[in-house]
Amino acid sequence: MDERPIGVFDSGMGGLTAVRQMFRLLPGEDIVYFGDTGRVPYGGRSAETIVRYARQDVAFLRSFDLKAIVIACGTVSTTALSVLKKENAIPILGVVEPAARAAAEATRNGRIGVIGTKATIRSGAYENAIRALKPDVVLSAKACPLLVPLVEEGRVQRGDKVTERVVAEYLTSLREESVDTLVLGCTHYPLLSDVIGDFMGKDVTLIDTGEQAARAIADLLTRQNKRSDGKSEGNRKFFASDSPEDFAAMASMFLGSDITECAEHIAIEEY
Repeated sequence: MDERPIGVFDSGMGGLTAVRQMFRLLPGEDIVYFGDTGRVPYGGRSAETIVRYARQDVAFLRSFDLKAIVIACGTVSTTALSVLKKENAIPILGVVEPAARAAAEATRNGRIGVIGTKATIRSGAYENAIRALKPDVVLSAKACPLLVPLVEEGRVQRGDKVTERVVAEYLTSLREESVDTLVLGCTHYPLLSDVIGDFMGKDVTLIDTGEQAARAIADLLTRQNKRSDGKSEGNRKFFASDSPEDFAAMASMFLGSDITECAEHIAIEEY
């Protein structure tokens, strides 16, 4: 048993979809979340910039005595995970491997789509991970750079004409290729599940990267006998690099409930 907290970070708010699932699967765990809302999105940045930002994010989280870190960000997971794991002596999990396993298991016709930020798709990490598990799979990948800003603006509901038009523009080619499984390769995207699901059709399985990351950290802690005793609800701390008030106001959409904890501002460039 290990009562130390789990650290979680993302380029903005999207990682809260993973935290929401962690609340469900690991209700007794203390969680420290950092959202780099002042520099979101990461997806259009160079690999060098993404690695620099990720190092700062981890340095801040490691100012707490953590037992593990979850990179709840597809862009960082595909671009900087290997670097961060080499540089840190605690377990660090990304979203790619768990989602790849889920997609490989879910597909029925062997056609899998992957959507993500420009950096995520450019890396090819999801495709490589899926092919390692299922070599004969037919993969189609699509960068969707406008989806993160739409989610960060709260434009996630069915009936939002702008969001529906953007989703249709990005996903028409994947639908025409008859994918039966679609990896939402950014933790922001599960907030668009209704819109994406409506467009792709009921026969297409959506893989929620946040949920799969939460399952992976739960499994890891169980194997290592590091889960909290779960006798009471864990403490949650939230930090942001931009307005903590704006963060708290938006967090309820991602978490599915209001946060009672106050978010704090962090000058992340100092780390």
